[in-house]
Amino acid sequence: MVDDVVEQLGHLALGTRLKRIGERLQGETTRFIAADGLAVPASAFPLLAALDRPGGLTVGELADAIGVSQPAVTRTVTRLAHDGLVTVASEASDRRRRSVQLTEAGEDVVSRARTAVWPHVEAAVAEACAGLEGPLLAQLAELEARLDAEPVDRRAARLAKGAPLAGEVAR
Repeated sequence: MVDDVVEQLGHLALGTRLKRIGERLQGETTRFIAADGLAVPASAFPLLAALDRPGGLTVGELADAIGVSQPAVTRTVTRLAHDGLVTVASEASDRRRRSVQLTEAGEDVVSRARTAVWPHVEAAVAEACAGLEGPLLAQLAELEARLDAEPVDRRAARLAKGAPLAGEVAR
């Protein structure tokens, strides 16, 4: 087996390690979402959730709301518009500002995700993180080990079926 260089580099590669964990969580969550029949990547849900308000938001406001770059928001919005989940309109006062709103299909996806996906993913990630203690790097190693043992998609599916949390006794 090849050594995990990122883990060995410790704090020097913390950003890379956090990104790796984030990408893993998104990938595992996307598998759970797909198993529920939704064809939306996990990375798009923060944006969809931000848009789940009357009036929509501009691309810049979306970038601020979810803490990512405007080009990243533009790419996601373009994909969601192509899929019919959002509409994009230039503002009359400033054609450079684009307003983004959920379509009816987008509202349906958010509504379905809010009940059938998000609670189970949140519970799965909370379970994987429960009780982590000690230095940050040790916590990250433990989190990765827990995700190796049971990825988020399998945890979320188990929790969605009402199975007990790890370490919890079924009644």
